[in-house]
Amino acid sequence: MRICWGLCLGLIHAGTAAADTRAFVGARIFDGTGKAVIEKGTIVVVDGRIVAAGPSNKVKVPKGAQTLDVSGKTITPGLINAHGHVSDVEGKRTGATEESVARQLGVFARYGITTVLSLGGEEAPAFKLRDSQGTPALTRARIFVAGPVIAGANAEEARQMVDKVAAMKADFIKIRVDDNLGTTKKMTPDVYRAVIDESHKRGLRLFAHYFYLDDAKDLLRSGADFLAHSVRDKPVDDEFIALLKQHNVPYCPTLTREVSTFIYESTPRFFSDPFFLRESDPRVMSLLQEPERQQAMRNNKSAQAYKAALPTAEKNLKKLSGAGVAVVMGTDSGAMASRFEGYFEHMEMQMMAESGMSPKEILMSATGSAARALQLKDIGTLEKGKWADFVVYDKNPLEDIANTQSIVAVYVAGNEVRGRPR
Repeated sequence: MRICWGLCLGLIHAGTAAADTRAFVGARIFDGTGKAVIEKGTIVVVDGRIVAAGPSNKVKVPKGAQTLDVSGKTITPGLINAHGHVSDVEGKRTGATEESVARQLGVFARYGITTVLSLGGEEAPAFKLRDSQGTPALTRARIFVAGPVIAGANAEEARQMVDKVAAMKADFIKIRVDDNLGTTKKMTPDVYRAVIDESHKRGLRLFAHYFYLDDAKDLLRSGADFLAHSVRDKPVDDEFIALLKQHNVPYCPTLTREVSTFIYESTPRFFSDPFFLRESDPRVMSLLQEPERQQAMRNNKSAQAYKAALPTAEKNLKKLSGAGVAVVMGTDSGAMASRFEGYFEHMEMQMMAESGMSPKEILMSATGSAARALQLKDIGTLEKGKWADFVVYDKNPLEDIANTQSIVAVYVAGNEVRGRPR
């Protein structure tokens, strides 16, 4: 048994079976399907995949399996971040390499985020890691990639860019339809409609960055497959809800994206949170606490405008989730060093709770519901045949979503994710 990086789990039995057969016995299991929680369950893993999951009195542990006692703990599927960035933080500083991208995926994994959809900016190293993750030996988060963000000046140029990204074998296409609060030129409808059309011709879904309600509506009418942020300029209306449901498009709030634009106008409280500090970069923390930088953020019009927009985003999330719209958890973390990968996902889930979502709804938005909405077939639920990606918690996150911070251990393909390299 590997050494746990949290509270060690007790080993009941180690027989003669192959080391790739493991049974996790006695935990409360939230399987991500939406079904009732199993209060005392067993998960059996062989070659990185689940071969059985259910009540302990119904699931037989194979003779000689390595059996781990997780009694009193809670297990959920590994969490999915539907909007992150993985090549940017180190890549912008030193140039992305397979090692640097894998290092960032390790941070995500240690926080229980076992899958990340990286929405733009990825280069060859991220694609290579995506292509190599279908293995029982995996010990870091999975990644799916958009490749370069499409930004053609006209429809024909945009179509050509889609073709180039499709040739890279991206998982989806990403565009930005935003004027950055009136400071830049926004992609025009004829261009993004061409991108959507060309993406669909190539069998790829279109993920859209946006800010304004009117743009979101037109993107939905034009065939966009994913809304990668919140509506932040005004309250959502019934027409928008109807469009989301009609086109079966998931909504990704990324509330912490807004937080990141203004929170460093002073030293944030989470800078003293042990859950944050165990993965934090002191160099980044030091930069963010420079008085001149904090003053500049207090004086920055865009930062204060995004700060003012956050309550609208939160109210819109409450209305949309209450209306039954498909909500998926995402953060935009990793787009810059100040959007802390792994930690921001837990902050996001707490903000989703403050916006009116229940712990179960939030967990579904980061597990089974996200996997269905994002067409991720082998992850998201703890069912036979799925990859054994799951998180073990000391406290029950179904009682309080803040309990997602009580991580005992994280498993990817049935392998325990080791602690931060020292």
